[in-house]
Amino acid sequence: MTEDRVGAFVPGPRTTRAGAPDGPLAGLTFAVKDLYDTAGDITGYGNPDWARTHAPATQDAAVVMALLDAGARLVGKTKTVELAYGLTGENVWHGTPVNPAAPDRFPGGSSCGSAAAVAAGLCDIAMGSDTGGSVRIPASYCGLYGIRPSWGAVSLTGACPLGPAYDTAGWFAARASLLRRAGEVLLPPGHPDELGPLLKVQEPWVNADPATATALADAFGAVESVLGAALPVQVAPEGLDTFYESFRCAQAVEAWASLGPWIEATQPAFGPGVKERFAAAKAMDPAKAAAGRAFRRAAQARLWGLLGGGAVMAYPTSPGPAPLLAATQAEQNGVRERTMGVTAIAGLCGLPEVTIPAGRVGGAPVGLSLVAGPGRDRALLALAERVADAAGLPA
Repeated sequence: MTEDRVGAFVPGPRTTRAGAPDGPLAGLTFAVKDLYDTAGDITGYGNPDWARTHAPATQDAAVVMALLDAGARLVGKTKTVELAYGLTGENVWHGTPVNPAAPDRFPGGSSCGSAAAVAAGLCDIAMGSDTGGSVRIPASYCGLYGIRPSWGAVSLTGACPLGPAYDTAGWFAARASLLRRAGEVLLPPGHPDELGPLLKVQEPWVNADPATATALADAFGAVESVLGAALPVQVAPEGLDTFYESFRCAQAVEAWASLGPWIEATQPAFGPGVKERFAAAKAMDPAKAAAGRAFRRAAQARLWGLLGGGAVMAYPTSPGPAPLLAATQAEQNGVRERTMGVTAIAGLCGLPEVTIPAGRVGGAPVGLSLVAGPGRDRALLALAERVADAAGLPA
């Protein structure tokens, strides 16, 4: 078994499972975030008190079964931020995984271990989950391909919840072709649609650090070489802060509804940041949550209409590279707010988003996102492969 040099896997004996003898993913390896069930194991969800109060799973999660049936071999369960409620990848109980692409920076969360495992070459594919950005941001920070699929496209049966109206089962790969091949197994049947035109969404480009926008220019040019010259558009006239605040408030009440009863009954110990986020979720004003849900409906109508004919939006996945490990909690929170204003575009609207490892800033990776209308996941994965080839990236 490959040595875990970056602390990607949960502590203790590694969960492994042979895949089917043949299938479309035969010969490949995968890992799963420790919020997906594997039969006979306790799903730890990143927190010792959760592990202590839950029994071993009786069967595999749906995505685990699908990948095993396709011939891939399971090589371990990966670390997650506690109860998946965080964006840096920090876990004080199990240790924060090393970001193989930038060891002095956070790996991104909450699918931190899955991103680190793929970036370190410990597996070919890794399952994460994405509610507010927890596949897209680690992919951007660790120099990987990652997908947040259309909401509801991939089964979350056998996965721990955070915000059910926003939770998605996403995955990572180091090559665009592997990201697509996993999608052929996990996504609903169908044929890729034709995509276009290309839309350059102004707000995330303005929100990005100037160095990040510059670093992504060549990759954006590669997208234009595939889809044609981009049309500039604005999708957030209210401002990205409104997208962030609407997502934060609407998702918080779901997080408390999903996990609050267990928190109240167990009184678990939480690490920095996680405790405060759940306290805020408990105290969330119902009127603010209702306003967030109303804004979500308006944003969905706007974006679904814009993308209904096959248009693709492109913008920086994150405003900059991963925060340094030495960043203060206040600095991390500032990055979180700027970042989630952008991730909430797809997150609020249930849209598929693929991030490609398109550039570097100060030696650290930054990603470029491609976003399409709901249900166009297969087309988006095929497009990412074409863009990677045009940009000279690992395809």
